[in-house]
Amino acid sequence: ITNITQSDLLAQLQKNEGEAIHFLKNVGLTEDQVKNLIDQLKTKSTDTNSNAVQKLANNKVAKKKAAVKKKVLTKDKVVEKKKIFAKKIFRKKRSAIDKPDFKPYQRKNSEAYMSKEQIKHFREILIIWKNDLQKEVKRTISHMQEDASNFPDPADRATQEEEFGLELRTRDRERKLLAKINEAIQRIDDGTYGYCEETGDEIGIKRLEARPVATLCLEAQERHELKERQFRDTIHSDR
Repeated sequence: ITNITQSDLLAQLQKNEGEAIHFLKNVGLTEDQVKNLIDQLKTKSTDTNSNAVQKLANNKVAKKKAAVKKKVLTKDKVVEKKKIFAKKIFRKKRSAIDKPDFKPYQRKNSEAYMSKEQIKHFREILIIWKNDLQKEVKRTISHMQEDASNFPDPADRATQEEEFGLELRTRDRERKLLAKINEAIQRIDDGTYGYCEETGDEIGIKRLEARPVATLCLEAQERHELKERQFRDTIHSDR
């Protein structure tokens, strides 16, 4: 009996076992041969079904693994995007805290200290800096309102809280800096800008360009820093 005939017999056996046995006997097989052949066909059928079930089960497992992997990859991409977004935010914050770019002032020969041109130069720097910081404050408020989502995933919530915490700390630094900028603009209006609050000496154009909100000349600033270090050292030694 050929393989094709076995396939036909298997189909017939599954459909009607009695007719299959009758057919085998008619082709000249003994009862023992018919019994052995039927057992072989049934075994083959069972193996085929088992293989099909196993293949189906393997496919389901493979699909499940692929779905889990896709979910993990998607989550990793989201986390990575958040990290990139946080870095971008950090760069923006840092550029807002730093003073704006400007062309260094070229002082003319015999030009008086804190002349009208110098005052104009520093006022423009302070106003641009102030505007940049105010834009960042508005951007932060808008960002936090838009992204104030209640993420069900604890990891997502932690990431969001970390981003917000970073932004709020930076905003606090910018708030303090804004106050110093406003005070510097007020000193320009009062005519005291550019002079040391402690000694009355000139702070200097280069120092003011490096730190437009400076209130002390370099020597007075160094004395203050020295006193602060000595004060900290005293506190630590008393503990």
